[in-house]
Amino acid sequence: MTSDIHEGPLEPAQGPAQRVAAPRLTWREKRWERRRKRKVFEEVLGWILVPVILIAGYWALTGILGIFGLTPRAVMDGIDAVITAITQRSPTP
Repeated sequence: MTSDIHEGPLEPAQGPAQRVAAPRLTWREKRWERRRKRKVFEEVLGWILVPVILIAGYWALTGILGIFGLTPRAVMDGIDAVITAITQRSPTP
């Protein structure tokens, strides 16, 4: 037990005032950090909002067509019929 005691001068205690301060960032480095954080935030927000917007758009389209008694398949069949009628029409001289 007594062999653990070290004789000699004591090392100074490092209190809050004696800690080495981290080097301060320059304004360019601060700006770069803000931009990097903003880009990450926008990317995450995009991955969340784009699917939500697409699903909401589909539901809105289906709901609007449902009000008129239609389905997306019926609309596509109607568009196909119009295109077929236009392409099969013989040209008039």
